Amino acid sequence: MKAHHFTSLIIVAVAMYTPAQSTNQPSSNYRYQLPLQLALDASLEAIRVCTANGYQVTATVVDMDGIAQVELRGDNATVHTQESSYEKAYGVVTLGPMFHFDTSGKFFELTKTNPYAPRLATVSHVMALPGAVAFMKDGKIVAALGVGGAPGGDKDEVCAQAGVRKVADQLSR
Repeated sequence: MKAHHFTSLIIVAVAMYTPAQSTNQPSSNYRYQLPLQLALDASLEAIRVCTANGYQVTATVVDMDGIAQVELRGDNATVHTQESSYEKAYGVVTLGPMFHFDTSGKFFELTKTNPYAPRLATVSHVMALPGAVAFMKDGKIVAALGVGGAPGGDKDEVCAQAGVRKVADQLSR
């Protein structure tokens, strides 16, 4: 058998055994990449607000894929603040669209009222404590800003809200 004929047979065989795309899968073609400057501006604002209140924090922006886009550790923030800021934001980005919450504070409240929600808080890289706020575009969560390090997640969340609010009007462009 000639090499090119053998190659053609392999291609046909692979095509025959490649599973077809299911038409039942949800159509999730919506993609948005938060511009770097907006992620930076929001993170810096969150740190500024927390610092003004005497809190040493880390601010992390997590994109739609659950990847940290920006992580800024403020002056004197301890090492654990990186993990908490990321995990709060990751929870909002990955679980928020399914369970209809746009802050980790709302996720925290959900764990108290929904008998199944506490189990979600045990998923890897998810922290169900206040401190993260979603960036919204066209009614969809497109990223989240998590803050960790203040003495209480409620204080972290105030800083995250300030950061997101600083750039929110630029998301509609």
